[in-house]
This record gives sequence, structure tokens and C-alpha cells, in this order.
Amino acid sequence: MRAAAALAENGSARTSGEATGNEFALLLEQALNSVNQAQQQSSDLETAFVLGESNVDLSEVMIASQKASVSFQAVLQVRNRLVSAYQEIMNMQI
Repeated sequence: MRAAAALAENGSARTSGEATGNEFALLLEQALNSVNQAQQQSSDLETAFVLGESNVDLSEVMIASQKASVSFQAVLQVRNRLVSAYQEIMNMQI
């Protein structure tokens, strides 16, 4: 009876852990898509400015470029932390 209860608890913990992992993966994917969109917008504004379109200001281009840069640096730092945590877990002795 206790073994069945323990097995049920482990199964439910695994399910909630999988759900948490899926949520994390979804959040990470959304963050990467957001960074990609910011970089694409920055690139489009730069191209429009270079082509001499009258509705694009230099300040707009620079702000978009800085937003893309900052968001990329933030994602890069998250990646570095994840890699560091993974390496630390892999080096743990069992």
C-alpha cells in the first residue's frame, strides 16, 4: 500500500516537473523570438535609413539597435548561467 502511494507521488511529481520544464521551454522560446524580432526590426530600420527613406530618423535607428543589443546580451547571460548550472550538476558526485 505504501509503495503504491509513493509511486503515485513520484508520478505526480514527475508530471508537474515536466509541466514546469515545458513552461520554461516555452518562456525561453518566447524570449528568443522577441530578441530575433528586435534584431530584425533594427536591421530593417538601418536598411531604410541607409536607403534614405524620409520617415526614418537616425535616433530611431540607434534606439532600435541598442534595444536589440541589450536584449541579445540578456539572453546571452541567461544562456551562460544555464550552461554553468548544467556543468555544475554534471560534476556532482552521486
